[in-house]
Amino acid sequence: MTDSPAAAAPVPLHPVLTEVTARIVERSALGRAEYLRRIRAAADSGPARGQLACANLAHGFAASDAPTKQALRGGTKPNLAIVSSYNDMLSAHQPYRDVPEVLKKAVIRAGGIAQFAGGVPAMCDGITQGRDGMQLSLYSRDVIAMATAIALSHDMFDGALMLGVCDKIVPGLLIGALSFGHLPTVFVPAGPMASGLPNSEKARVRQLYAEGKAGREELLEAEAASYHSAGTCTFYGTANSNQLIMEVLGLHLPGSSFVNPGTPLREALTRAAAARATALTGAAGPGGTPGEERTPIGEIVDEKAVVNACVALLASGGSTNHTMHLVAIARAAGITLTWDDLSDLSAVVPLLSRMYPNGEADVNHFHAAGGIGFLVRTLLDAGLLHEDVRTVAGRGLRRYTTEPRLVGDDVVWSEGPSASLDTAVLRPVDAPFSPDGGLRMLAGPLGRAVIKTSAVKPEHRVVTAPAIVFEHQDELLAAFGAGELDGRDFVAVVRYQGPAANGMPELHKLTPALGVLQDRGQRVAVVTDGRMSGASGKVPAAIHVTPEAALGGPLCRVVDGDVITVDATTGMLDLAVEHDAFVRRPATGGAPQGADWAGTGRELFAAFRATVGTADTGASVFPAIDAPHQEVPVATHA
Repeated sequence: MTDSPAAAAPVPLHPVLTEVTARIVERSALGRAEYLRRIRAAADSGPARGQLACANLAHGFAASDAPTKQALRGGTKPNLAIVSSYNDMLSAHQPYRDVPEVLKKAVIRAGGIAQFAGGVPAMCDGITQGRDGMQLSLYSRDVIAMATAIALSHDMFDGALMLGVCDKIVPGLLIGALSFGHLPTVFVPAGPMASGLPNSEKARVRQLYAEGKAGREELLEAEAASYHSAGTCTFYGTANSNQLIMEVLGLHLPGSSFVNPGTPLREALTRAAAARATALTGAAGPGGTPGEERTPIGEIVDEKAVVNACVALLASGGSTNHTMHLVAIARAAGITLTWDDLSDLSAVVPLLSRMYPNGEADVNHFHAAGGIGFLVRTLLDAGLLHEDVRTVAGRGLRRYTTEPRLVGDDVVWSEGPSASLDTAVLRPVDAPFSPDGGLRMLAGPLGRAVIKTSAVKPEHRVVTAPAIVFEHQDELLAAFGAGELDGRDFVAVVRYQGPAANGMPELHKLTPALGVLQDRGQRVAVVTDGRMSGASGKVPAAIHVTPEAALGGPLCRVVDGDVITVDATTGMLDLAVEHDAFVRRPATGGAPQGADWAGTGRELFAAFRATVGTADTGASVFPAIDAPHQEVPVATHA
């Protein structure tokens, strides 16, 4: 990699960034120290395959070709694990089909060897929307983390290359990789598909369909024109939030996240990622040239890097799912991140991008306007990112203000744009779309929640109205279809949708119907312990409510007619019911039980439903690293 570009002058950190980082460091002291002790002890033992018995090692290279067998027997070359989420059904992961062989050849040219260590499942929330399979979606993140750990568990590897893009896949791969935090690891993106049907047109057809003014064929044509080829969906949901966050964490090569698949630059960046991962193992390269300083992933993902990821999420108006994923990722590295940290950062981090559903542009437009390189530059220059961090490109986040270009068959990095090329899509800190971030935290008698404000117009950000209670999104859609919601202001309470209730499915199907009512002049909002993800739209939605209804949270006692206020301006989630009377109410309704779980694989996840943590602690089944030399037991739900 090239030297890090120099800033014009040192920029002092914003005081809130300094304060939030300091309290995370203090809060995480024991857990982080224990995590670092573990990964440094693992690194001290050296390449694990050197300690394998002969029969173990022979199993590890039995299927390899003769040169690879010889290299693995000798133990002098670094061996990289390739872990992939490839399948050919999902557009985002289909481009990974041939990438392992490309990586292997590139690693060999860089002086190492590579083996395909394992695959992880990849499911698509876009396909499972409104289906029973969606109830496995959030749980799949932790399954992917475990599958990643299994792939790396053979003690054959000196580093790793992770192939993944979408919603739960990247957080799962990262959590799994952090459990082998002593290994240098580079993530290899696949890129977004080319732009298709404009997002505004897609949204228009969806709303017409919800009103019964467009048929299924018209809707399918619009959707097929939007999601039309290999690559990530182009709207700014969780998948593309993943990519932006991974680059700002320093786990992608600079400027690599949003390069389209099947292009010469994309292919060259894939080769460069393999070479870089080989160098980061610290082993000698071709001809015995000393390698780069060893850079384990667990040392990169530290408190400063986690704060940088939060800032990038907020400045870009990214996915609400990351209010859980970032907490879980931090936890895997021994770091305790809280919603209060995100809330305090959101108050000072300006909103700098407008991508659908927050605007009409997609990620290709964002990338062309200056993309992540410009976003990082303007945030660094404003003191809103930590510059002194380790990355896979070397020390210093200013390396990520550069952009890649091809010279022959090779990638070189040069300075990216110093100004946005389209201020309708991407703006500098001194001329933001909004002075604060696109996410807010809410709190009040109903618990704590998250709301995505970047797509909600200011006049819709405060709603006070009677509750209408539902226990499944289909109940709300049926009421809409029957005209029962017409002409009424209301707050839809959709409960028993949390992690312990049914896996916390996304409730995207509610957005078009509620959008119709809002467009008719009704005051509407949603309050739910479920998810609505990065595609949360123009209707105010207080989501991820915790404690969830299934665990006795206040939502289980709400009844039709209770007046609720969702106030995204003050951060209030209020209930106009006298406190003592409210807490005496019995719970009504309930989460699915027994036979309700039969089918679609849901019965296999009983252990997850019984042990999953709360949304604000990452909705994870894994224990926190709370104290040195102690394993923290997982609490089971009653």
